This record gives sequence, structure tokens and C-alpha cells, in this order.
Amino acid sequence: MVNKAIFKTYLGKLLPGTDTKNHEAAPAYRLTPREALAQYAVTGTFNGTFYADGADQLEAVKALALQVEPEFLARVAVHAAEKGHMKDMPVTLLAMLSGLQSHAFARAFPRVVKSGKMLRGFVQVMRSGATGRKSLGTRPKKLVQAWLERASTEQILRAMVGNDPSLADVIRMVHPKPASEERKALYAWAIGKPHDYAALPELVKALEAFRRDQTLPVPNVPFQMLTSLPLTREHWVEIAEKGGWQMVRQNLNTFARNGVFEVAGFAEALAARLADPDEVRKAKVFPYQLMMAWKMVDGQVPDVVRDALQGAMDVAIANVPSLAGNVVLCPDVSGSMGSPVTGYRKGATSAVRCIDVAGLMTAAFLQRNPKARVLPFENDVVNVKLNRRDSVMTNAGKLAAVGGGGTNCSAPLRKLANEKAKVDLVVFISDNESWVDAGKNGQPTAVMTEWARIKRVNPAAKLVCLDIQPHATTQAPTRDDVLNIGGFSDAVYGVITSFAANTNGADGWVKTIEAIEL
Repeated sequence: MVNKAIFKTYLGKLLPGTDTKNHEAAPAYRLTPREALAQYAVTGTFNGTFYADGADQLEAVKALALQVEPEFLARVAVHAAEKGHMKDMPVTLLAMLSGLQSHAFARAFPRVVKSGKMLRGFVQVMRSGATGRKSLGTRPKKLVQAWLERASTEQILRAMVGNDPSLADVIRMVHPKPASEERKALYAWAIGKPHDYAALPELVKALEAFRRDQTLPVPNVPFQMLTSLPLTREHWVEIAEKGGWQMVRQNLNTFARNGVFEVAGFAEALAARLADPDEVRKAKVFPYQLMMAWKMVDGQVPDVVRDALQGAMDVAIANVPSLAGNVVLCPDVSGSMGSPVTGYRKGATSAVRCIDVAGLMTAAFLQRNPKARVLPFENDVVNVKLNRRDSVMTNAGKLAAVGGGGTNCSAPLRKLANEKAKVDLVVFISDNESWVDAGKNGQPTAVMTEWARIKRVNPAAKLVCLDIQPHATTQAPTRDDVLNIGGFSDAVYGVITSFAANTNGADGWVKTIEAIEL
């Protein structure tokens, strides 16, 4: 007889043996180059994570970029920008693409670089030399010039907020050729050169006038261009009224310190705007950003405004699917999940941890799927009592309060298999770095072994491994019943819905990217 410990079967098929190791040196399966690049694109921030620093991420992405076609690289950059709402990763992929002989770079550029912040980010990546060149080059320079010429005055002013490089640096670098006297004056003003004041755009004239006389109306410009002035409470009220939705969400404590909520009716008006469904959708806000704002607002911010953030959360999670059948949610609450979701960055580390995001996504799924079962895990399954009637914020907080222990991704599957539970869909939300259940190299992972046991009772069951950190390995290889997907934007929900409903295969995530038209 053959050794069944090695030649395990899965519904008549051999279970796949592992072919690599994860960051914990435990056996794992290697993602395909396309899957791995997509994974990095929607989770990588080039900041230090629990397992790897930013330089490691960059080297991994550079290696993966050489293993795919330029057109796919361009589509990944567009997907990361438009669906993943990432900032540094899309422009880095674009910079890598600029050195390849392909028309895909020119087609992807306007899809990725839609704001001054993205423009400055692209220029910084290019001149850093990290992707192979230290100058822009002819093609990138022309596209940067074209962006500047297409940009409105408002976009130019927003682009002037920030440094390294500043917009003035970019203008000096590419020498745009202004098509009008107004644009010629605007460029000169932006870089501090002599200019024709009469030719300046009216908005810039209003800014200059307000700098001289604060009794004039507050110009509709980024508030960072005004903070060096002696602003009054009334000025701050105008700033808050004119500011974009994301700016308001990010500066509630600043508004409170400057007395705006002392103005009768203003708190209610601002709360109504924060909870407005159209504005929330237009802002493309991450649910975890709302959680961060909700947690960080201080006591000076009125309850009506704080409650409005919960209302905005309901809108932000509207794309979370309602799934049929027996759904099991498995959030990872192990020690490694305590690291910042966007990595460690000196002076700018996010207060939101991976465990906060896992808790939030689980709570959102639970709200939309009230019959779902929740099995948090670390070394083993952890007993956390969630009230399905509680808010998403409350349930997310309960899960995030657990934390600690090793990572054992097979623990919830083993529990389900031992119970012979009825299962249609299992969703893992994890960093996927399982090691407590590590077996021998070349043999199936414990996750696959336990999943095979579940499949004997539930042959139609499906497994989703949602990874929220930039890695290139998995504990369950992609196949008809296993979907590997990464990211923490609402883009993941549509792919999961299609996979669960059999309308798209396990490679649906990559196919979604491949279907992007350049």
C-alpha cells in the first residue's frame, strides 16, 4: 500500500504539494506572477509591514513586472488606481512601464495620473532611479506636460499642496509650453517668477487678494494655502463649507479646535453632508478610513457629527454582498495582524491595523449576511460573541480587541470539518502567513487537508482567501473552488459575489484586470 500520509486524496484527486515557503518559513503555495502582481498592486504601500520592509516590496514588484506582458502591467496599474484607490503603487507600476517598448504606457498614464498628487508621485518615482532611470525621458515628459496643460486652475492649486517634489519643481523640470497668456502667468506665479498679474486666473487673483485682506470672502482653494494667515472662526466655517468631502472627514478635530461647531446649526449641516449617500460614493472612501475618523474624533466634535460617520459607513459598505447558503467568516486575529494596514512609515504610520480592517470587513459581511457564522482565529478558534444587531463599528471593535497569538489558518476549517458542518462559502480575511499548522515541505498545507475533509461533506463548497497584506504565497492554491484575492477596497466584493454565484471562475480576479480596456 502507498503511504496515505503523503498521497492524500481529495475527492479522488491528489492534493497539491506545497512549492515554496511563506515569510514565517512555513510551507505554502506560490501565486502565479499575475496573481502575485495583482496582490501587491492593491495592498502594497512600500512601507514596512510585519514581515517585510518597503524595499523588499519594491524588489518583489520589479521582479514580477518582468514576468508579465506590458499590457497586463498597464492594466494592473489602472486597476490599482481606479478600483484599489492606491496612490504609490500605481505610479510605480507606471514608472516601470515607461521603460518598456509598448504603447500601453501612454494609454495607461491618463487613467492612473488623474490628480496633482499622483503626478508628483509619478515624477518622484521616476527621478528616484528606483525603477531604473533617474530622469523623466521624452515620453514621460510629454505626458506630464500634457497633464499640466489639461489641468484646470483648481487642479493646479490642489497640486501645489505637498513637496518632494513640489509642483514648482515639476514645472521647472518639464518646461510646459503654455497655450494662453493666462496659463503662462499661472506657471510663472506657481514657480515664483515675475508674471503678468492681470493675466492670472480669477481664482488666483482672489487668493492673492485674500492674503492681503482677510475681510474679503475666503477663496475656494486648498485650506493649506491659507493656514499661515490669521483666520477667524468665520473663516474656518467658510473653509469647511467649501471643502471636499474627504477634506472635511480628515479635519473634524481641526474644525472643532477653531470653533466651527459653536456656530448654531453648523454641526447638523456638516453631519448631513457627511452622511449624504451621493457625496460618500463620490468620495470613494475606504470603510477603514471612516472607522479611523470615527475613532479619532475628540470630545469637541458633537455626537451628531460622530453619528454621521456611522451613517456614511452604511453607504460605504453597501457593496458588501448578501450571499446565499451557509456562509462562514474567518477573520485572522493573530499577533501579526496588529501591524498598520498601510505599513510603518516614520511620522505618518496609520493608526488603523490589519486586525481593524479584518474586523471591519467581517462586521460588514455580518450585517449583510446576518445568518453567517464568525470563527475568528489565531493559534486556535477564538470565541468572540457578536450581536448581529450592533453597528458595524461596534462589532469591528470587538474583533479588533482580541489580538495576539500565532497564525493557524487551518483552525476554523478543522472545527468545521470535525462538526461535519454544512458549508457553502468560507471567507478568510487574513495576512495568510500561517505557521502554527506548518507541515513538511512538499506536502499539502493543513488548510488544504482540512478543506478536503469539508469538501467530502460539502462537495459544492467554495473557499475565498482574502489577503490584506502584500505577499506572493497562499495556503490554498487557486482552482475551481478556491479564490485568492487581495485588497481592502470595495472592489473585492464584486469578485467574491461572482465567484460564490458561479458566474465567474476562481481566476475571476485576474480576468477582471485583463478585461480593462486601455
